[in-house]
Amino acid sequence: MDEFKYKLIERAREEGFVAAGVCSPDAVPDFAQRFAVFLRSGYHGEMNWLERRVEWRSDPKTLWREVRSIVMLAESYTPASNPLRKLNWRDRGVISVYAQNKDYHAIVKKRLKRLAHWMIREAGGEVKVFVDTAPVPEKALGQAAGLGWQGKHTNLLSRSLGNWFFLGSIFSTLELSSNLPEISHCGSCKACLDICPTKAFIAPYQLDARRCISYLTIEHRGPVEKKLRPLLGNRIYGCDDCLAVCPWNKFAVKARDVRFSARSDLEAPRLADLLKLTDSSFREMFSGSPIKRIGRDRFVRNVLYAVGNSAKSDLSLSVKVLIEDSNPVVAEAANWALEQLKAREK
Repeated sequence: MDEFKYKLIERAREEGFVAAGVCSPDAVPDFAQRFAVFLRSGYHGEMNWLERRVEWRSDPKTLWREVRSIVMLAESYTPASNPLRKLNWRDRGVISVYAQNKDYHAIVKKRLKRLAHWMIREAGGEVKVFVDTAPVPEKALGQAAGLGWQGKHTNLLSRSLGNWFFLGSIFSTLELSSNLPEISHCGSCKACLDICPTKAFIAPYQLDARRCISYLTIEHRGPVEKKLRPLLGNRIYGCDDCLAVCPWNKFAVKARDVRFSARSDLEAPRLADLLKLTDSSFREMFSGSPIKRIGRDRFVRNVLYAVGNSAKSDLSLSVKVLIEDSNPVVAEAANWALEQLKAREK
């Protein structure tokens, strides 16, 4: 099987993946305990779906009893420029790099399926593929397969890839030899911890999602706490600060798929334009985008917080229209934004 594994890794690169590795399904025995502590502490906030199928997340064999090997794959989405520079463009919204074009789930899954079908043709067996949509501990398995290590910001990073990459997995009934697990190379660096605007990292390698801007702008449904709103800045979907500041990104690999390159209208959209979004125009603008999942109301709520932080008084008229919005969370965000803009005028 070692010869087949070599061919598999080569084939993965031909398919567009930048790295591949193999681990056994029982390679992350400590994950269950760490995940249980995370849930007991309430750090997952409103992400109640994390509480379901805990046993699947803790043990891949519970998810699929027949699995014998797990192939972990990385796909680069490295941005063309440093996203931190956009944080000073107060009349513009900042969207997380991964969401500035097509939804990566569909793109990576198709690539995984092609590779999985090749595995069956070459060596037989059965397979299942996963891309962040099933209860799979992908980051822990990625480290076990040697792709990288979970850094202090809790994301996977690599000495040869940086941290701008997606993960996908192929569960197989084939017995493949495992790669050596990667160890941490963060050293004394804490750049990712220091840059976090909301201080969401309670300790190295520990994240309280309830304070994370990605969680607040994507997963959190109601109003964001007023004390946190100024810290959002102009981030309207996700946050890349802890990823962008990582020094290992000097080795980041250029994204191979053009569908991960930023759309011109999403690279730094004007807040004034986004305030005008209706349900239908929102769905049209974000068709095929991961942003579509959160819906118009949550997205416009985020835009209003950014407007409130912008000091752009010329946006006041557009904000006033939204005070009468049918969604109470949007209406409340509009009132808050208007108060902030008026306060800056004094």
